[in-house]
Amino acid sequence: MIRALGQLLLAGLTVLAAAGAWTAYDLRRPGPPRQTPVVVEVEEGERFAEIARDLRRQGVLRHALPLAVWARVTRQDRAVHWGEYMITTPLSALELLARLTRLPDPLHQITIPEGLSVRQVVRLLAEAGFGSEESFFCLLDDPTFLASEDLPPAGAEGYLFPNTYDFPLVTPQDRILRAMVKQFREAFGPELAMRAAALGFTEQQAVTLASLIEEEARRPEERRLVAAVFVNRLKRGMPLQSDPTVLYGRDDDEDRRITRADLRRVTPFNTYTIAGLPPTPIVNPGRASLEAAVDPAQVDYLYFVARGDGSHEFTSTLAAHNAAVARYIRRGH
Repeated sequence: MIRALGQLLLAGLTVLAAAGAWTAYDLRRPGPPRQTPVVVEVEEGERFAEIARDLRRQGVLRHALPLAVWARVTRQDRAVHWGEYMITTPLSALELLARLTRLPDPLHQITIPEGLSVRQVVRLLAEAGFGSEESFFCLLDDPTFLASEDLPPAGAEGYLFPNTYDFPLVTPQDRILRAMVKQFREAFGPELAMRAAALGFTEQQAVTLASLIEEEARRPEERRLVAAVFVNRLKRGMPLQSDPTVLYGRDDDEDRRITRADLRRVTPFNTYTIAGLPPTPIVNPGRASLEAAVDPAQVDYLYFVARGDGSHEFTSTLAAHNAAVARYIRRGH
């Protein structure tokens, strides 16, 4: 009996020793090989056990439990800083822990204004040092990337949400674009989607309408009125005749003035020559324009004309519209 207990004890100690040796080995061996850098995000107040699981899910840590236990025993879990960390080479579990107990990578702020096209957004990102324009367009032209973010096959126009973002300068381009699309999804949530459906719009149609509103309405109080004009014209089968759609596709350095010949030129986006909405958004709209697109004012306006001070005069009949146009043309002269 005593001999049997001794054998069991010896076996248990052998297992513990083997487990300890394996744990020590696992903590020190390099992490999984990586072809591209990965940004690890540690949220404020996040438990280290969850951080370790995130590291495992992101492919930079082989096993979460040994590191979580080691950090807890050595109390290093209390020294981890929240923020973002760029992991560029395979690190052992202990090296990862040491990295997370140092200061995170510095963040660089970039503001994407409302009403920029995808091309203009990419130019801003490149100028800020987040990568070349080619590297961004390589992703934006990739059907696999678009499908992974549930974006239309035509592209991401309209879905790179205008906002102020903070990224480490070495953040991968796909992470930056995904963050912008995520912000769009949060802005255009289930409530706006339901309102769009009630108007008979798909998500893309609502975003396209919002992009026209973004371009046309310079004053916040006019967004819902501009939306009403476009919705009313769509219901009546009238062309939208939105001037910014005539310019879409032109290089930003080209002459931005619109001529009568421009209005007659047939393009997929020219709402003077096509019926209904353009096939895609023409800019990336902000939250206010998205909300206006699915909540137009309850008015019967069908026309608006610029007064020259950023505001518009809205009218319900062609005669009233022509009179307004003549009035502001005379004032312009």
